[in-house]
Parts: sequence; structure tokens; C-alpha cells
Amino acid sequence: MIDDETPTSPTAGPELTGRQLITFTEDSSHEQRVDALRALSGIDNVASSADADDGSVGPESVDAADATLFDRLGIAVAEVPVAQEESFGADAEQDPVIVSVEPEHVVHALTVTEGAAQTVETPFSDSEVATWGLQATKTTTSSATGDGIRVAVLDTGFDLEHPDFAGRPVTTRSFILGQGVQDGNGHGTHCIGTSCGPKAPDTEKRYGVASSATIFAGKVLSNEGSGSDSGIIAGIEWALANECVVISMSLGADVRQPVQAYEAIGRRALAAGSLIIAAAGNNARRPGNPGFVGSPANSASIMAVGALAPDMQMAPFSARATTVDGGAIDIAAPGVNVYSSWPMPMRYRSINGTSMATPHVAGIAALLAETTGARGRALWDALITTVQTLPLPVVDVGAGLATAP
Repeated sequence: MIDDETPTSPTAGPELTGRQLITFTEDSSHEQRVDALRALSGIDNVASSADADDGSVGPESVDAADATLFDRLGIAVAEVPVAQEESFGADAEQDPVIVSVEPEHVVHALTVTEGAAQTVETPFSDSEVATWGLQATKTTTSSATGDGIRVAVLDTGFDLEHPDFAGRPVTTRSFILGQGVQDGNGHGTHCIGTSCGPKAPDTEKRYGVASSATIFAGKVLSNEGSGSDSGIIAGIEWALANECVVISMSLGADVRQPVQAYEAIGRRALAAGSLIIAAAGNNARRPGNPGFVGSPANSASIMAVGALAPDMQMAPFSARATTVDGGAIDIAAPGVNVYSSWPMPMRYRSINGTSMATPHVAGIAALLAETTGARGRALWDALITTVQTLPLPVVDVGAGLATAP
């Protein structure tokens, strides 16, 4: 999905890569995991992040190996020949260090344009000073800047030449085979702008929340706006290796049932002091069809973000909570007509999506991490306890509107 594409249909089946995700027990050793992989049918060559200098495996290694072990997270992805899939699953079930084997999904940037126009009078609108989203979340009245807090945005990359970020250090890594971090889509640059953009851009209104946060830009989605679970997992592992306190993911797949691998990853990230925040999904067609929270946001240990319009009602595309374990909306933020940075020469653009709501929450998380010292689960709790409650169903907005300290 590219930036201008309409939301995917909630009745469409999940897109699969043909590979398998393998989750290991938390207490299993590197040697036990490698031995378990090599004992499975069709696996000979195993790449491991334990051998990587910067904490995670690059896309070339993932592409070349039969299986890749993301050791810090206890997750592997394996290429299994079709003829051996049945024996692969049976063998995995017998291994005591393997928790689950699941199909790997294709994931997309979660942005929409259709169905998001506002025709009613709204309490918020962009001013000459700041975007409506920063006003609504009280970012404009907060003295916090996110100074010293590392924020990883895992997306389509970043425009490294954007003038609003000149002189600002940005650590980058691409997990897309054959593509560098430079953003050929725009989605990633927009999300980084919202979460970490400057407090006083030279030519425009303020659009960024955590203006002094340290930016880590991980390209896990291609310039076409799509990627796979393995690229996202590699990006999360890289962010954890670099001690990022906040990991923002404006991406997902329309999969109702939580992926066990992401639930394990979310728990392990929280234990390491990092909070993963993800877009709930854009598969709703309100008012008739409220959609459902997709993966990875539907994991209980990953914070799911719904999108609000300037009239403080739900965006028509924003997914609603479901009854599956982990399928709740945890928090909400501005996600309609969100103005932020865009690759040059356009420089700025307004777009819509739960993708746009997510970096608002990520930036606010950085502000709270700076002012409270909270990390991991404590940071999650800080976000939830500082929301502005809304007269809307919990299944749509969770605890309420994220607000800056």
C-alpha cells in the first residue's frame, strides 16, 4: 500500500510471504535455538543476529539464509520448501524450546485519503503556529521536548536531506533488500516529522511533538509502502540494541487473530525498557462497518492507537476493538488532515490514517519518558493515566486522547 491508497477491505484474506515465524521460549539459549532450527526439515543455513555488529541481521543475510534467528527477541523466520511444510510443523511441535510456528505476513503502511474529509465545524484546526494535532494533545503548552530520549520510527525510511532536520543527528538502518534508508514513499518522513519534528521550523507551523528526541529511522517498509514481519522484527531488534525507549510502527496487516510472535516481542521489549506503539488499522467503513484491530497492534503487549478527527469524533477508517485477546484499542490521537514533513521538493503534506495518530502518541511517550523517567510498562501506564477522557466508546478510543505532560 502506498501513501494515497484507500483502506484495505476487512473481508480480504491476509497476504502471506510463504515463510514461517518461529517463537522460542524466553529461557532457551542461543545454542538450543540454533540446534532446534537445524533439526527442522529443510533448514541448513542459519543466520543469527548474535553474529551482527550492530544488533540485528541485514536484509541480505535474511534473504540468503534458510532461517534467520533474531536472538535478542527469541524469534526466527524460516524459508520452508512446500514439500516439507507438513513435517516441519510436526517436528516443531515436538521441540520443547519452540512455543509456536506461524505464517509470516505482508504488512503495509496504514494511510488513507478516502472518507476522511471533514465538513462539520470542528473545535480544532491548524493555525499559523501549530497543527491541530499538537493543539489537541496539549503539546503546544508543554515544556518537555523529549531531550535524551531515543525514538525509533520503523517505516518507509526518512528524507535525509529534509531542511527541517539539517544538523540534527539521525541514526538510520535499512531492512529492505536493495533499498537504502532514503524515503521514496513519504510515509516514514511524515511519521518522523509528527513524532520528532522541530519545535520551530524556519518556514512553517510547528508539526512535531518531541522536538529534541534522538531519532532512529529504520526502513522496514519499501518505497512502495509494503514489507514483511521479518523486516519489522529485524527493525525492532535493532531499536532494542540501540536502547530506544519508544518504538513507533505505523504499519500493519488486516489479521484478526494476534500473532504470537509479536506478543512475545512486545513483552520482551517492555521487559527491556522499551514501549512499542502501533497503528490500530484503517479497515473500518464507519458508521456501518467499524472494522477490527490488525496485527501487530492486536497484541496485548503492543499499544494500539486509534485515530480521531478534528471534531473529536472517530475517523471513519479507524478500526474498533474486537473480543480477541489483545484486540483492544489502548489510546487515541489525531489522525485526520495531519500536516507534517514530506520528502523534498514537496517538503510538507497533510494525510490521514491511524498511521498519523501513532507518531503523536510516540512523541508524547518521549515527553513522558523525559519528565518522569518511566520506561517499559511504567511508560505505558504513564500514557494511559495522563489521557483526556472522551465521550466516546472505549472500544474506539481506549483510555482516551493522548496528552503531553
